[in-house]
Amino acid sequence: MKILIVGPSWVGDMVMAQTLFQCLKQRHPDCEIDVLAPEWSRPILERMPEVRQALSFPLGHGVLQLATRRKIGKSLAGQYDQAILLPNSLKSALVPFFAGIATRTGWKGEMRYGLLNDVRVLDKDRYPLMIERFMALAFEPGVDLPKPYPRPSLHIDEGSRAAALAKFGLSLDRPVLALCPGAEFGEAKRWPSEHYAQVAEAKIRTGWQVWLFGSKNDHPVGEEIRARLIPGLREEASNLAGETSLAEAIDLLSCAGAVVSNDSGLMHVAAALNRPLVAVYGSTSPQFTPPLAEQVEIVRLGIECSPCFERTCRYGHYNCLRELAPRPVLQALDRLVADPIEPVEVQ
Repeated sequence: MKILIVGPSWVGDMVMAQTLFQCLKQRHPDCEIDVLAPEWSRPILERMPEVRQALSFPLGHGVLQLATRRKIGKSLAGQYDQAILLPNSLKSALVPFFAGIATRTGWKGEMRYGLLNDVRVLDKDRYPLMIERFMALAFEPGVDLPKPYPRPSLHIDEGSRAAALAKFGLSLDRPVLALCPGAEFGEAKRWPSEHYAQVAEAKIRTGWQVWLFGSKNDHPVGEEIRARLIPGLREEASNLAGETSLAEAIDLLSCAGAVVSNDSGLMHVAAALNRPLVAVYGSTSPQFTPPLAEQVEIVRLGIECSPCFERTCRYGHYNCLRELAPRPVLQALDRLVADPIEPVEVQ
């Protein structure tokens, strides 16, 4: 059985999609799974053993270009027995339709009747978690999902990890605290840089080194966090945001002894690497897309207006994050991992 997955457009969603791939492999051990997704997602998919190959989708999010979608679909004709669509958009259903794939499965959305011939109606109360909505597409309608649920698990190649360490001149002579202070979704997901800096300072003083991760847009925030550290400690923090590729970021995150992250794609990557993780939530809720790992502490205030799921604070105060002090995050880290015996001496 050959299955084409039309993948999601966000890093975190792509990580969580592995739960669907795992369910498909449980049901059909010999099935072959290909994923049609943006090129940026290739490093994630290449680290999922369930995926045979990642097929690069050249169109950006929200772009129609019907002729291009038809051409891609025709190029895939005759290769697959089933297509499973994770996005709910009409556009995402076009390639499997043009490919003439016999069974085209997905949730009802954006008038996709005809484009899909295995249309599911979502019961949000029955499937409150995003992974449940992904996993359910691997089974017949109405079937209870088997428990325990699978967890995303990215596999790391030791050679590529060593190459990334060497490229950036990084050493593992001290335990690594990874900080992920960015969030592509918007400001309402970003814990303030001054809070991250206090966490960094406290952990550096107890023997940790700090690596900062994120996209190019997050590099200034990383520099702001480093600038808040006193000179004797600043050298213990490396700002890798915007410097690494996604593949390198994944490999280097796997070295972390602990991670502190906003609700972001890198949070889900850290969870899939089974790193001890403190996840900071503000405008969003762990009730829908929680990090899926064994060692996780979720820290949030849960004030009256949270979660609002907005990109920016409608009131302009961002109190769900600004009033969340560093102390609860440091306490969560202490519960997850022990500090090194030898503290760092400040010159």
